[in-house]
Amino acid sequence: MTSSNYNKWNIILGWVAFSIALITYTLTIEPTVSFWDCGEYISTSVKLEVGHPPGAPLYQMLGAFFGLFTSDVTQLALVMNFMSALASAFTILFLFWTITYFARKLISSSELTKENGIIIFGSGLVGALAYTFSDSFWFSAVEAEVYAMSSFLMALLFWLGLRWIDEIDSPRGNKWLLLISFVVGLSFGVHILSLLVIPAIVYLFLLKKYIIDSYIKFIIANIIAVVVLIFVFKLLFPYTLKFFSASELFFINTVGLPFNSGSIIAAIILIAGFYFGLSYTRKHGKVLANTVILSILFVMIGFSSWIMLPIRANTNTTINENNPSSARELLAYYNREQYGDANVFFDTYYSVVFDRELDENEPYVDEKPKYEKDETSGKYIIVNNYEKATPNYSDKHKGFIPRMVNPAAVKNYKAIAGIPKASERRPTFAENIYFMINYQFGYMYGRYFMWNFVGKQNDEQGYLDINNGNWLSGINFLDEFRLGPQSDLPSDIANNKGRNTYYFLPFLLGLLGFFYQLKKDKKNLYPLLLFFAFTGLAIIFYTNPKPFEPRERDYAVVGSFYIFAIWIGIGVLALFDYLRKFTSHKSLAIGVVSLSLLAVPTIMASENWDDHDRSGRYTTNFVAKSYLDSCDENAIMFTIGDNDTFPLWYLQEVENYRTDLKLINTSLFNTDWYIDQMKRKTYIADPIPGILTHEMYKQGSLEVAYHVPRTENRIDIKDFMKWIASSDEATYVETNNGHKEKTYPTNKLRLYIDKEAVLRNKILPLKYADSIVSYIDIDIDDQGISKSRILMLDILANNNWKHPIYFTGGSHDDEEYIWLKDYLQLDGTAYKFVPMKTSNKDKTAFDMGHIDSETMYSKMMKWDWDIMSKPNVYLDIETRKNSVTLRNNLIRLADVLIQENQLVKAEQILDLSIEKMPVERYGHYGMVLGYVESYYMINKPEKARKLANLLTGKFQENLLYYSRFDEKLLDKVFDEIETNVLMYKNIVDVTSKYDEQNAQKMMEDFNSHVQLFKNILE
Repeated sequence: MTSSNYNKWNIILGWVAFSIALITYTLTIEPTVSFWDCGEYISTSVKLEVGHPPGAPLYQMLGAFFGLFTSDVTQLALVMNFMSALASAFTILFLFWTITYFARKLISSSELTKENGIIIFGSGLVGALAYTFSDSFWFSAVEAEVYAMSSFLMALLFWLGLRWIDEIDSPRGNKWLLLISFVVGLSFGVHILSLLVIPAIVYLFLLKKYIIDSYIKFIIANIIAVVVLIFVFKLLFPYTLKFFSASELFFINTVGLPFNSGSIIAAIILIAGFYFGLSYTRKHGKVLANTVILSILFVMIGFSSWIMLPIRANTNTTINENNPSSARELLAYYNREQYGDANVFFDTYYSVVFDRELDENEPYVDEKPKYEKDETSGKYIIVNNYEKATPNYSDKHKGFIPRMVNPAAVKNYKAIAGIPKASERRPTFAENIYFMINYQFGYMYGRYFMWNFVGKQNDEQGYLDINNGNWLSGINFLDEFRLGPQSDLPSDIANNKGRNTYYFLPFLLGLLGFFYQLKKDKKNLYPLLLFFAFTGLAIIFYTNPKPFEPRERDYAVVGSFYIFAIWIGIGVLALFDYLRKFTSHKSLAIGVVSLSLLAVPTIMASENWDDHDRSGRYTTNFVAKSYLDSCDENAIMFTIGDNDTFPLWYLQEVENYRTDLKLINTSLFNTDWYIDQMKRKTYIADPIPGILTHEMYKQGSLEVAYHVPRTENRIDIKDFMKWIASSDEATYVETNNGHKEKTYPTNKLRLYIDKEAVLRNKILPLKYADSIVSYIDIDIDDQGISKSRILMLDILANNNWKHPIYFTGGSHDDEEYIWLKDYLQLDGTAYKFVPMKTSNKDKTAFDMGHIDSETMYSKMMKWDWDIMSKPNVYLDIETRKNSVTLRNNLIRLADVLIQENQLVKAEQILDLSIEKMPVERYGHYGMVLGYVESYYMINKPEKARKLANLLTGKFQENLLYYSRFDEKLLDKVFDEIETNVLMYKNIVDVTSKYDEQNAQKMMEDFNSHVQLFKNILE
């Protein structure tokens, strides 16, 4: 095979791999918005708005470009999802060429034979397609998130690095370095994960230019590789922003120039510096210095995409997170100052909450000053009292490489590290490292790695239990040792679409490739190892995830899986090299490639397709619309988390749906910039009502108000807000650091009700006129309340029923409902604040609020429930979770209709829930138990029996399965056994109450299944 022939086929087959990936992802992309951050990314891209720090301006601009290819707003999400699919397909293209690059270097023969060509290209196809169909990469490839494009930039950078190394000694070889530098700069506009390829590229350069033949040289080379990454990530971009920020402050505050003059001068200085630097080095023949300056210039040209953020922030876009409208604010945006500082090498453990002992010498330290434009003076002024504003705790609860730092996760930290529940001491260094190795590196990363190359138990999140989220090989005797019996499985386990088994084949082929390269080409192995480590374990180390995050984080470490896919490809070459010792048949190469394609990517594709195919799935869109459509016109709705916020933003921003509603995310409501935005009109939604002004709630002001009792009487909530808004010294208390903090004189408030306004604005229908209370007593926190709660109370005090107020119900905390749980009405999926008492005492979150059957029935019957019942659509875990709320609310409505003797409507609602959210597909059987009794109550015994038989069949399957567990694993499924027995008993009791004909048989079956556990159940 000639060199030109080889290059031709290398290009052709690379594009074949690209095409397979693109077709796969195009066929399986989600046609609309997905859960989590996708709604925010689509919204901020389509209208070039400002998303959450640290920002993705290049991604957003590319998303806006892709959005030009459709005029239908409902298709904008689809084309942005396709952008991820396209970026992912390009990742596969460069992966193929990267694998063939390394495989070519492993061929010992100087002459490239046809047989060698086949095995090289086969290696590229097997490795690239294995990654194409891998679990974590495929997940990101079919939704509008930054991780797909970040993976593409990572793959592109590494391939460019290989090209640079090959041509580095040619006359114009450094053109590749300049292109690398430009792409590095572009990466800042997508996701900083892409930068983690830098150490591998630097090490490749050092290998090319220097002989690394001792431990000292090896250590120095690694230090240099890391230093270059630190320079780009922590110095070049941040200090460029700091230079612009300092220049802006100096030229405006000191020289007296107009706003933004300092930024313009800084840009001129930079341009001039580069010009004179390049001219000087070129004139004096300083090639290395010239190349370095050019490289830095190209990095800065790449990250110039960030200019979009202040430009758009200054237009006051609807979504404008952190409002990075100036150089100073842009720096804070990049540094994620909103989320606080964290030190991965030395920080405070969670145990500080038990003993907040301050440092004797320096009990308080300065915060970062917050500058704002003061149009009156024409200067930037510091608005926060930053001096000595932050407690500086003693070193008693600090330590090196702190892992267990988040007070919210104390219980889980202790359980994993084996620390006694009642302990208030600082974790030992050994316990801390044990948590890192056992949980973060072992359970988290190790499990994610095995998901992709061994197999996956199901699509449920794992919580260190043996029932969910574990890796699974499909080799029963190996899996049974860890997870219990793997034959004759209950239908729910066997049919879970996330149950994917590869029989260790991708893993073994990758290991084979790794050891083969270790033996044949140590020189090129280490840069791959460096790449693997930085995009895998280093990410886990740097982000320091706490146990049991709201979702699995495997998408963040796909870069390391990319490298393992290279070793999978090399494994094909290794297998061929081993087998040709036994045969010289010309068809061996074809046979090895064919076998490898069948054993790895084909199996992975067939196993993973059903749980990665999102085509036809509109459930996120449906859930988001259900929240919005639960609200009356011109309402205010408080949301809490990502999944009850971002999809709603998407509907308003992209599909222009229900723009009359004012959505307030309470997690962001503690920030002055977000409050400012809520106080502006958005589309047709009015500003939020309230008396607090920016000067009162600006950063550093009103962060918290403390309860300092001055009266035992209740006070009018309007008077309470006047007290909060007052600048009178009497309303403040001096704290230990000398600062003054706002207080409130009582935690007992009273909201007087304007009955006429309630009826006039149709907050309640006329039929409830006599139930409207004269006032509502509110007992707020008796210690202190945060800024977000104060603003929520401000809205409540000044709304006067002009705007209906709703809550999404994403939290059980009383404060998320402004302490109004006794005055809620469930309308669809949202809770409406109404001046009518419905006691919440001794009720669970599933029973909260009054239900007006007429209102709720009319709203829910208008929804397009067919979206939830499409038979061939994969229902992901978030869809199934949201079905819990939907199903619970439907049966609550049905029960109210039964009480009102509206039996036909009750049956409609019950049928709707069971038919549109089939029990077998949605699970969560505990939420279905009440449906059996409800069917009996409306005299529909056939439907009750059918559902009861379905449920008891599930319980029987599960109990029979758990009865086969070994004693050593039985305690790990005890909770599941107990839950199934209790649910089964519930059905038996209901049947005994309403259906004597079937009760006896059901009781006998129940007793026979309970007897299976007579030794462990009392």
